[in-house]
Amino acid sequence: MRERPLSPHLQVYRWPLSMALSILHRASGGFLALGSAMLVWWLMTVASGGEAHARFLAFAGSAAGQALLLLWTAALVYHLLNGVRHLAWDAGWGYEKSRTRATGIAVLAGTVALTAAIWLLARGGAA
Repeated sequence: MRERPLSPHLQVYRWPLSMALSILHRASGGFLALGSAMLVWWLMTVASGGEAHARFLAFAGSAAGQALLLLWTAALVYHLLNGVRHLAWDAGWGYEKSRTRATGIAVLAGTVALTAAIWLLARGGAA
């Protein structure tokens, strides 16, 4: 049996910004769902108190815990901003190619800026 050639796939084509942002929007939604487990864990330790809460705080304060919290914050901010962008599209605004690219870049820049601001405020950096 002769093997048929495979059709070109994602690695062959140039990814337009809108395609990459769409994939990232779906991925951030999935990460938010998984990250919510950490929120539930925290709430359960608050309810049970003492030793369980101390273990959670030790994990959340570790490098891995801080990285997960930072990624969760960035996913939350990105998903929110890109969701607002989608609402604008639903209202019929922003379909022009230049505006789609500009709003995509604004979502990425806003994600970085707001995530940094949240973490600075949470650490008392802008008191």
